[in-house]
Amino acid sequence: MKLDRATLIDVVKNTPLVSIDLIVRNDQNQVLLGYRNNEPARNYWFVPGSRICKNERISQAFERLSCEELGTQLVIQDARFLGIFEHFYQENFAQKPGIDTHYVVLAYEVKLFNPLNDLPKDQHSQFRWWTVTDLLHAQEVHSHTKAYFQ
Repeated sequence: MKLDRATLIDVVKNTPLVSIDLIVRNDQNQVLLGYRNNEPARNYWFVPGSRICKNERISQAFERLSCEELGTQLVIQDARFLGIFEHFYQENFAQKPGIDTHYVVLAYEVKLFNPLNDLPKDQHSQFRWWTVTDLLHAQEVHSHTKAYFQ
């Protein structure tokens, strides 16, 4: 169940969000990052991800977010669970002053051997494949993304 904007702001203000991040690797072991359009983490390179909706199973959220963020449906059985991470931001998606954001993130790694074409631009204005070495040294890659590789 998707929440309306006002309700979601209230949730962000009062509780942590549970989300999934996808660490997508290609056949050269590079990692796909998108340049974020929206808060939090706007204007940083970040892995694709999304919150889990109320009454949505983790496997369903995984499939939905792969479609929304990558334009192709992936299944959780083809992914490797990397662990649970926490992301804290001073900002929120609505840019409301005084409301920070706390995510509890389930990180999954997937390997793709088919090219991703026409990636959705709702959350990211552009996409790029990065080596782990390059992303770890790039200031424009968010620290929460770097944490998956440290």
